Amino acid sequence: MRGVFSSGARLEIHITPADVGKRVSVRQLVEVADGHPMFTDTVGVLASWNTGVVCVTRRTGETVRIEEETLVAGKVVPPAPERRDRGRSRPGVPAVTAEEIEAVASRAWPPVESAPLGGWVLRAAGGFTRRANSVLLTGDPGMPPAEALAAVTRWYQERGLVPLFQVPDSSPYVVELDRAGWVREADTLVRTAPLAPLTSLAKAAGRPVELSRTPDAAWLASYHRTGELADAALQVVSGGPSVWFATAPGAIGRAVVEGPWALFGAVEVAPDQRRRGLATAVMGALARRAYDEGATAAYLQVEADNAAARALYDRLGFTDHHGYHYRRPPA
Repeated sequence: MRGVFSSGARLEIHITPADVGKRVSVRQLVEVADGHPMFTDTVGVLASWNTGVVCVTRRTGETVRIEEETLVAGKVVPPAPERRDRGRSRPGVPAVTAEEIEAVASRAWPPVESAPLGGWVLRAAGGFTRRANSVLLTGDPGMPPAEALAAVTRWYQERGLVPLFQVPDSSPYVVELDRAGWVREADTLVRTAPLAPLTSLAKAAGRPVELSRTPDAAWLASYHRTGELADAALQVVSGGPSVWFATAPGAIGRAVVEGPWALFGAVEVAPDQRRRGLATAVMGALARRAYDEGATAAYLQVEADNAAARALYDRLGFTDHHGYHYRRPPA
């Protein structure tokens, strides 16, 4: 697909929907003034490309929507250089803050419905999982805390849901929520690891693993959280920049790739198939695919009291990045 002429040079589009999940630089035609074309450039992760709209997510978390017909140039670019003043880094793992990685994680587990409240993001998915039905507590709501809590409560009650906050442990709003009596639950750890070592797991396990872009009925049936919310579950698990589903006899898993990051989740093994290397085989196959797409770092969320899962991830090289928890209103 080719663009237009500008100052004697041809602008060309060297990206396609197959590049979703990669970091790109794109140029958009904004207007033509006095015969001169005016452009704007956007650099970020190609989050989606469908129905004539290209979405690019900047490093700040802002997503820019570009009408495909106005796109005049585009190319894949290297990952952004690591910033030494932000967070802790390991080889292959970018140095990011808790807020930055939570923004990436939110796009990898998107709600069915969302709405901004200043810098907060209200998310709902019919009650399917806490993460997709809670407020992403980043930034400032643009109003006093008491008013913000009331607005959040109304929004969720209108949808028949219990109001929930996803709260980084370091958030300044912890004090406000304590003061208002909101109950803490589900302490969770975000853990990261270099991706490259994980790519050898599938071969070492010697288990056949099939990868697909969509979850079939068997995958959904194996995912224990689906229950009666199958429609909402399908929308949530299928959403994200570049989503992959893994299926092995007795095990499943999911990964989402965005730029340098690969989220691992929904790794489940049937009770009668455990301790046979299936979880590592599934993660290894997903890691290999994510690595082929340009990812360098892995991350996942695990509940703090899940000792068995934490031990597995310790062996795979994951370390704690930050913690978060949920808050619900007082009874």
